[in-house]
Amino acid sequence: MCLAVPMRIQKLLENEKALVARQGLTVEADVSLLDKPSEGDYVIIHAGFAIETLTGEDAEERIRMAALVTDGAVDGLP
Repeated sequence: MCLAVPMRIQKLLENEKALVARQGLTVEADVSLLDKPSEGDYVIIHAGFAIETLTGEDAEERIRMAALVTDGAVDGLP
């Protein structure tokens, strides 16, 4: 199963790369698929690529929904 994760662009780098972060985790991602990425944008990261730009509200909702699924999955483990 592949997972797409909402993250926020912290810093744009050279060669269409950016540092993106969420909950203390910072990684480098390719932003070449986005139209005019900016620092502070929320994006969906999948397999190292930013594939979609989100509003802050949409990002927070997706983060909340992912936490509900993750918490439920962890609670259901034997």
